Amino acid sequence: MAADTTDHLVEARHIAAVRAFNRRYTRIIGVLQGGMLGTEFSLAEGRILFELANFGAAEVVDLRLALDLDAGYMSRILARFEERGLVARRRSETDARRQVVTLTEAGRAAFTLLDQRTQTQIGELLVPHSPTVRTRLVGAMRTIEQILDTDSEPDPAAVVLRDPKPGEHGWVIARNAALYAEEFGWNGEYEALVARIVADWLDTRDPRRERAWIAEYQGAPVGCVYCVREDDATARLRLLLVEPSARGLGVGSALVDACLRFATDAGYTAMVLWTNSVLESARHLYQRAGFELAESNPHHSFGVDLVGQTWRRALRPRDDPGR
Repeated sequence: MAADTTDHLVEARHIAAVRAFNRRYTRIIGVLQGGMLGTEFSLAEGRILFELANFGAAEVVDLRLALDLDAGYMSRILARFEERGLVARRRSETDARRQVVTLTEAGRAAFTLLDQRTQTQIGELLVPHSPTVRTRLVGAMRTIEQILDTDSEPDPAAVVLRDPKPGEHGWVIARNAALYAEEFGWNGEYEALVARIVADWLDTRDPRRERAWIAEYQGAPVGCVYCVREDDATARLRLLLVEPSARGLGVGSALVDACLRFATDAGYTAMVLWTNSVLESARHLYQRAGFELAESNPHHSFGVDLVGQTWRRALRPRDDPGR
């Protein structure tokens, strides 16, 4: 029943794509062979050697849980390692019921050989590709980790706000179009609008009074916002976006705050923005940042019926005691 339920919840094409990736990648890195990289160690055995070599002695129970290995399987591997002199086991000093396992000199030598061959193999995989392609590959791997590792705790402190790099204004257009089409069914009219906003910003930007930010997390862009001149007194916040994978990290608040600080320092006395009522998370974010709803009008845009909203907020200089 569980398998049938999963099949109904997840599209078959997505399941097939993940399985195809797994088949291809396991073949590429050679884990389907009897031993890793010409050694006698299986993938699980190599991982146990890695853990002990890099993190030192470990209680067997903790090591098994960290690697999610069956207790009997782990016991058999450690027994083989002990017979060959690769590990030593002893009772825990704090709990005699627990065993502590450590690598011997022979075990460390075996790991060193395996590690060197792994380094060589990965280097050979990467060397045919340019630095740009390698960076894309590493970024894609980080994305896979972030999406699938649901047990890891997100780290808001790891979010970095920076200026857009070459090509990232294109990312802003692409992600706005794709995300709003997926979540709200908006059509190509919205992509055209975003493209015009970005193009106008690039063509006419005054660096003293206009700026854009990319939010980066774990080496990949996960959000953006633009501060655009409306008139001498008013700045406009535009194109705020946060990737679904980064929601809950405070990315949206950080981007809005950066926009407000810049506009204040640039001498604006007010900030305005336009959004739509369906964007509930964004509206709550603007309210928390001190914006107030100034105008609301229904309209038909991007292929759907919407209610557009204009939000405003006064800005005070940083040294203003009333701020």
